[in-house]
Amino acid sequence: MKFRVTAYHQHLLRDHERLSAFYEAIASAAHGLTYDLGAGSGVLSFFASEYADHVIAIERDPRIAACAWENLSGLENVTVVNEDALEYEFKERADTIICEMLDTALIDEEQVPVLRRALRFLKDGGNVIPAAVINAAEPVMIKGGSISYDENIRAPSSGPLCVYDRVDFRGRIPEKFRGTLKLLASDSFNAIRITSFTVPAENIICGPTPMMNPPLILPLGDTLEAGYFRVKLSYKMGGGLDSVKAELK
Repeated sequence: MKFRVTAYHQHLLRDHERLSAFYEAIASAAHGLTYDLGAGSGVLSFFASEYADHVIAIERDPRIAACAWENLSGLENVTVVNEDALEYEFKERADTIICEMLDTALIDEEQVPVLRRALRFLKDGGNVIPAAVINAAEPVMIKGGSISYDENIRAPSSGPLCVYDRVDFRGRIPEKFRGTLKLLASDSFNAIRITSFTVPAENIICGPTPMMNPPLILPLGDTLEAGYFRVKLSYKMGGGLDSVKAELK
């Protein structure tokens, strides 16, 4: 099927690893009444139409919603709604909610308040796609001293990757993460790198892809030698990069 898309959504469609992971999750978990929140050009709604009884694709941007209308117009069990999901009136409780998360550790993720609200309208035992996100950190040596995404030239790791948090989307999504990371550096370092792994469904895990969860670099200041160390880390989920605080204990 040929999709009409914006330039940004064209990049999303070319991210085959991301699309494959979400197609598998939708095939295994989508059913009944399904809401696709922030539907974009409608590709995930298109996937869900094969497995759900009815898909309601909600997209607030009128230009992008027009693309979704065109792309999904031939599907009798899909309804496209040009509204903000934060204001949409859910008239029926959902069997499945699709709410794609694209940003590392949910820090700069605009969909966090959208899903937090929509969960009130999920049936008991209903499914959320993705099911969870797993966050991990590792020490790295970088040039420069500002928070940035490690998208193109990945800084080599100075120690093993350590999982520090998992957010399950069928439960309560915390407002903040606040904790102490216990990490081991096998070489000198001056920053930590956060990597997020998306769990589209319980039997599927997807690491960073070209358009999803680019690793995030958090500078620590001075260069430190190898050994065990602790980092006090906090951020607001959906609060943006300005909410991030990382400091050595």
